[in-house]
Amino acid sequence: MRGSKSTGDEEPLLGGGNRFPNDRDSDEGETLFERSASNVTCNAAEAARTRITYEEAVDAAGFGLFQWLLLLACGWANASDAVEIVCVSFLLPTARCDLQLSTSDMGLLTASIFLGMMVGGYMWGYLADQKGRRSVLVVSLGVNGLFGALASAAPWFWLFLLLRFISGVGVGGSIPVIFSYFSEFMPRLRRGAMISALATFWMAGNILAAGLAWLVIPSTWTHFSVGRLDFQSWRVFVVLCSVPSLTSALIFRLLMPESPKFLMEAGQESEAIRVFHLMFELNTRGKGASYPDVSLHVSVPQRAYKTQTGLSRGGRVVSVVKKGLMPLKQMFEGTLKSRSLALLVIFYCISFGFYGLWMWFPELFARLEAGGSPCANMSAPSEHKNQSCYPVKTVVYEEGFFIAASNLPGNIFTIMVMDSIGGKLLLSGSLLVSSLSVFFIYIVQTKVQSLVLSCLFSGVSVIAWNALDVLGTELYPTQLRSSALGVFTGVGRVAAITANVVFGKMVDSECAVPILLVSAMLLCGGLVAFFLPQSKQTALT
Repeated sequence: MRGSKSTGDEEPLLGGGNRFPNDRDSDEGETLFERSASNVTCNAAEAARTRITYEEAVDAAGFGLFQWLLLLACGWANASDAVEIVCVSFLLPTARCDLQLSTSDMGLLTASIFLGMMVGGYMWGYLADQKGRRSVLVVSLGVNGLFGALASAAPWFWLFLLLRFISGVGVGGSIPVIFSYFSEFMPRLRRGAMISALATFWMAGNILAAGLAWLVIPSTWTHFSVGRLDFQSWRVFVVLCSVPSLTSALIFRLLMPESPKFLMEAGQESEAIRVFHLMFELNTRGKGASYPDVSLHVSVPQRAYKTQTGLSRGGRVVSVVKKGLMPLKQMFEGTLKSRSLALLVIFYCISFGFYGLWMWFPELFARLEAGGSPCANMSAPSEHKNQSCYPVKTVVYEEGFFIAASNLPGNIFTIMVMDSIGGKLLLSGSLLVSSLSVFFIYIVQTKVQSLVLSCLFSGVSVIAWNALDVLGTELYPTQLRSSALGVFTGVGRVAAITANVVFGKMVDSECAVPILLVSAMLLCGGLVAFFLPQSKQTALT
């Protein structure tokens, strides 16, 4: 993140992006958010202005071109995270030979990015609530793409594992912050549908990763040597998968403004109004209208986080740690306690179920070329271990592409009904149906049946993720929104790590255990979702 003040030459094309509250930060003893007396004192002209709330200001800015451009920018960032996560699953069938991986090693590799996401989730979420959404997105997306690309040149498994872990730290920041940032530009009556539309870009990322794997990994033209490193096709695939994250970081750095809701809470009223003016100008271009001359009413006290300058270095560290843990404490107080507990359980269950099965689909289908159910050929792991990775079986990536593309009906359905049905019922219903589909994946007897049920699982489970994105955004106030999503996604990463380690340890010997465990977890999450409050078309606080 930048530490110096921006200049006029750095002004984003969409405006307002480089002038942040943190531009006045120092290392210690300074107020992170400060509003001087001169800013608070209003003159007669200012006092005459109409004071409006954040929701009224968003409504006055209208809905149109700005929101659609924002959807493309945030959607591309969301897709880039999906690409970086699922690319590991597509390289397993070939990379296992070059890196000499056992099944347990493959489990650790798929778990490594989730471990990084767990570490990064709360840290980035907390920084986004303190320093601003946009600057955190730029840095986290950059970390994601840079270290993802560097992993392609790693000659040893341990180094590849480490670089994928650091890449995961970046992913852990961008996922929760993207949805907080995006939601804070949306009118209340369109928020559910637009967040659902943003979530569909995760499907686009899955399809992009599957399509790249299908195009690149089986190809012989992508194989070349760089010095002593034999650059196999899967390494080229890893490099290409880092491009979306790097381009997303550049887009946010150059073009996007800070969230007006965050600016209001940080005491930067003039900056927030400037963003609303920008939104209005883009949404009403050519109509000759002007944004009303208003001031903003903040319903909660302005935040002013201060440190005591007289503290010793150890005391300052303790103070910083306490301040960092404050959002976690607030999540489990008062009316937020019950919803936080329910969401912890749901995030754990859905992450265990989805990432446990999704990350192993290519490997499972690679083992099913002889036909049968997913567990039919798991009794002879030594035979699989001796199989050659080359020539690459194209059919494995075709099936992965179809499973990724099967998200589309679920995404379309979510966009159409989210604002009318609400996230709670969609979340619970989709988790219960997903649980049934996984159970039948285990008991079917043919590869075709397994593929059909896998596509069904993919199409239905995405509804649950979309609903969870909406609920997680609407159930928490601005000062906790990114932190809460960071905590929940961190818990989800613990579940994903556990699931991938369990699959890696048991898929050869006791294949039924992890698959049936996925079904049970999804069932549990669906039942707990009934205890969440309904948040349909509620105002952001």
